[in-house]
Amino acid sequence: MTRYWIGVASKEHVSLGVAGGFSQLCHGKALPLKRMAVGDWLIYYSPREQFDGTVPCQKFTAIGKVVGDKVYPFEMFPGFVPYRRDIHFMEATDTPVRPLLEQLSFIKDKSRWGYAFRFGHLEIPKADFELIVTGMLGYSPKHG
Repeated sequence: MTRYWIGVASKEHVSLGVAGGFSQLCHGKALPLKRMAVGDWLIYYSPREQFDGTVPCQKFTAIGKVVGDKVYPFEMFPGFVPYRRDIHFMEATDTPVRPLLEQLSFIKDKSRWGYAFRFGHLEIPKADFELIVTGMLGYSPKHG
């Protein structure tokens, strides 16, 4: 059964993953990547433009399908070896979260909507996935 996920990362970091065809979540932890299965969908939400920056983004910035069945370590630089998983990203338009807030069921408290993204990786219902992805792609891709 297909599942739908949101990962949280700066737009700058999401762009690196899209260019390289991989996902890296929760500061390189393996567990969030292991929760996903081949065929699942991942949408990235970017609260900020840059990891260390203060400029807000607050948009959904990438969408892709899990294609790699392995979670693997990757040395980015000496002493930092995060885990990655292969994702086939689609060409998508950044989509602001605010216009969708009232319709997204996984955001329980609309006045504190950022709280929903606090853990960096969450599963969302299919209806929420379809709402977000339709904004990003202009259509809903085939999915189970």
